[in-house]
Amino acid sequence: MDQDVVLRPLEISDKSVLAKLANNKKIWDNLRDYIPFPYDEKDAEYFINQTLEENPKQNFGIVYQGELCGVIGAILQQDVYRKSAEIGYWIGEPFWGNEIATRAVRLITAYGFNDLNVQRIYAAIFDYNKASMKVLEKNGFQKEGIFKNGIFKNGKLYDEHRFFKLK
Repeated sequence: MDQDVVLRPLEISDKSVLAKLANNKKIWDNLRDYIPFPYDEKDAEYFINQTLEENPKQNFGIVYQGELCGVIGAILQQDVYRKSAEIGYWIGEPFWGNEIATRAVRLITAYGFNDLNVQRIYAAIFDYNKASMKVLEKNGFQKEGIFKNGIFKNGKLYDEHRFFKLK
C-alpha cells in the first residue's frame, strides 16, 4: 500500500501541476505567509528552482499513484539546533482523504533520521488543523507544547501546536 506514495525531487516540468494544486485558499490557510496566495506558475517555478539548489535535498514532491499531489520538506535547522529538522507538508485538495500525508510524513521522517542525520524532527501546526495533528500522531510524534497566540494568520491570532519525534 505504501508503494503508491513516493517522494521525489521536484522538476521544472512540475510547475503547472504545482501551481494548480497550491493555488487553493484551503491549503494556504494552513501554510506560512511567505508562501504566496494566489499561487501561480511563476511562484511554482521560483520554489522548484530553490529546491534544485538544495544540498542536501530538503524539499520533495509527493507523488500518489504516479501523480504529483503535494509537497513535503524536512528543513535543517541552524546553529545549536543543527541536529533538528522542521517538517512541513501539504496535499492538494483533490487527493485529500487517501492517507497520503500520513505515508509521506513516514517517508520524510525516515529520510530526516537516516539521510540528514538529525536527532529530532518537529512540526508546528495551526490550532485549527486537526487533520495534520492526527497525521503526526499516527507517525509516533508527540505533542510537545502549545504556543499560545503564537500564530497570526488571516488577521487573527491562533495557538501553535508543536509536535516532535526523536531518532
